[in-house]
Amino acid sequence: MTRRAPLLLLLLLLCAALALAAAPQTTLSDIEDEVMCPVCGVALNIAESPQADDQRALIRDLIADGLTKDEIKTELVAEYGRAVLADPDDEGFSIANWLVPAAVVIALLGTALALAPRWRRRQREAVATEPAAATGPPLDAEDARRLDADLDRFR
Repeated sequence: MTRRAPLLLLLLLLCAALALAAAPQTTLSDIEDEVMCPVCGVALNIAESPQADDQRALIRDLIADGLTKDEIKTELVAEYGRAVLADPDDEGFSIANWLVPAAVVIALLGTALALAPRWRRRQREAVATEPAAATGPPLDAEDARRLDADLDRFR
């Protein structure tokens, strides 16, 4: 059993090293589109103010310090306030920013599903009555002869 202990320890260290190596590394582009420039009021990835450049430098420093994405966002909120985050709050009136688009999509899908049978029925009725209407009135003998003569010229 004592012979297996060093091997087991080595295997455990190897697994830990692989887990650390596989951990996703935070990048500036991962965070830039999720935070706002406090001066411009736009996402940091499109902001062009000196403040935005300072904010990017701060994020780069925090990434270099090894902070995760959530830890960097927490630091940015501490530095600039809650308005620096691009996502709305999950409470109060701001929850409408999440719920209203979802409710609109659900309502549109429900309306489409409710109206689909009616659209199909109307389409079937139109197809059933269409052949008679599409052919038009019958041609008299003279018109039929002229039409055949014209078609023969193009063949």
